[in-house]
Amino acid sequence: MIIAPTLTQTFEEVVLDDLTRDTLGARLRAQPNPSTDLDRSLAELHAAFAGLPVEQLQAILDFGRHVDTPGVMLVRNLPCDPELPDTPTDGTPSRDKRTFVAECVLLGLSHLLGEPVGFSTEKDGRLIHDVAPVKTGASTQTNESSKVFLNFHNDIVYDDTGRYDTANPDFLVLNCLRQDADREAVTYYADARDVVRALDPGTLDVLRQPLFRLNAPGSYVRDVASGTEVLSVPIPVIAGPAHAPEISVSANGVRELTPDAGRALARLQTACGEIAHRVWLEPGNALLINNRKGLHARSEFAARHDGRDRWLQRTYIRRSLWNLRHRASADDPRVH
Repeated sequence: MIIAPTLTQTFEEVVLDDLTRDTLGARLRAQPNPSTDLDRSLAELHAAFAGLPVEQLQAILDFGRHVDTPGVMLVRNLPCDPELPDTPTDGTPSRDKRTFVAECVLLGLSHLLGEPVGFSTEKDGRLIHDVAPVKTGASTQTNESSKVFLNFHNDIVYDDTGRYDTANPDFLVLNCLRQDADREAVTYYADARDVVRALDPGTLDVLRQPLFRLNAPGSYVRDVASGTEVLSVPIPVIAGPAHAPEISVSANGVRELTPDAGRALARLQTACGEIAHRVWLEPGNALLINNRKGLHARSEFAARHDGRDRWLQRTYIRRSLWNLRHRASADDPRVH
C-alpha cells in the first residue's frame, strides 16, 4: 500500500498479474542457491524476467536508464518462497532456507538495473544482504535498528580516498520476505527534485557548497576505542543541475562545517519528511531505489526477536563495474 503526497515526481508502480507471478514463481522455485554460481544464475534470471509483459519490462528498464524517471518504483505481486524459516536474528543469511525464490526475485530485478556489487565493509562483502532487526543494533543508525527512526540517507559505501561518489551504489533493491507483526514499519523515499523545490533559495545555496563531511557507515573499520569518526572530504549535499540534482547524506551522520550548514541540514531532513512517499512493504513487494536521485528512511517499529520479525533482502547495484575496477577483490570482481 502507498500513501503518496501530491508531488512533482510520481511514484512508479508495476503490478504483476497472477498468471505472470505463478509462471515466474514456478521457474524460480527450480533454481538453486544463486550465490553458488552467480554469473550463471544471473543469466538464468535474465531469461526468466525477460518473460514479463513487455510494458512492465520496459518500465523497469526505463527506471534504471533514464535521467528523468522517478527515483523509486514499487513492484508488487511477485512470487514468494512457499515456506520461510525463522527470520535471522543476527543479520546473516538463514541456514534453514530451503528454496531461493526471494533471492532470485531480488537478483532478477537487480540485473535489469545493472550489476550487483558487494563491499567488504558491508555484510562481509555478500551480494545479498539479509536485513532484519538485531538486538545489539536496535538503537543504531544502521539496517539492524528498530527502536529509532532511520534518518533520510543514501546507502553510501566509504571510499579509501575519502570520497563517497566513487563507490556508492547507483541503485538498491529491497525485497520483502516477511512484514513486521504490527505492520507499522514504513519505508520513505524523498526525491531530490522534490526536495529542491521544497527548500528556500538560501538553504539550497548552502547545501550546494562543500560544507559537509559524511560519516562512513557504521560497519566501516574505525577506532572504536577512541570514538574516532571516519569522514569524507568536504562535499556539497546537493550537486548537479536543478532538473537532475544528486543528493548525498549518510545515515551514520553528516558533520557540518559551519552553523549555517547545520541549519540547512536540519531543514533538509524536515523537508524530506514533509514530501516523502511512504511504503508499507509486505511479502511479494520489492522496492527499487535510485541511490543518487533521492534519500530513503525507515520508521521505528516493534521487534520481538522471536523468529517472526521483519525480514528484507537487499542488493547494491552499479550500472557498470568498470569504474570500480581499481577496488575489486582478487577473489571476486564484484566485491570491493
